[in-house]
Amino acid sequence: MSDFRQYEEAIYLYHNRLSVKTVPVYSWDFHNDFLRAMKSFFLDLDKLNTIALQNKWAQNNWDLKNSLKEEVIVVTDVKLQIVFASHNMIAMNGYTAAEVLGKSPKMFQGEATNQITSNEIRKAILKHEPFEKTVMNYKKNGEVYVCLIKGFPVFNNKGELRHYIAFEKAA
Repeated sequence: MSDFRQYEEAIYLYHNRLSVKTVPVYSWDFHNDFLRAMKSFFLDLDKLNTIALQNKWAQNNWDLKNSLKEEVIVVTDVKLQIVFASHNMIAMNGYTAAEVLGKSPKMFQGEATNQITSNEIRKAILKHEPFEKTVMNYKKNGEVYVCLIKGFPVFNNKGELRHYIAFEKAA
């Protein structure tokens, strides 16, 4: 019995000597940021899957989960109007998805954008071919940034063009 008593006294003394530091509530913001990012990721994935299912996209080999983590994904309709933009666009160029929906990706172009590269992209789109180009785009605040774009036409199961999808990241 005395062994247990000594053990309990030792534990009691140990815990009384610990100096516990409290953490202010505002330091928990990192957790909220993480939760917000995770929620946005899953909402984006759900929206992309919904667009794909509704339009019966043909099977492709895109890894949308990893792409959403590492890149910005933009989907346009056949008239090149943006119908989807991933939440991480704001980190790349300052625009929210809501600000770009219904607009043309040309909204990111300006004086520094190379017209030769833009014409090459346009030709690939008209031919319904994939492309990979680096372009000079503009952020919402007017700053120029280099953007690597990998674009693909998206067809349905019948072979009809339904959308274009672009995987973008600041280069």
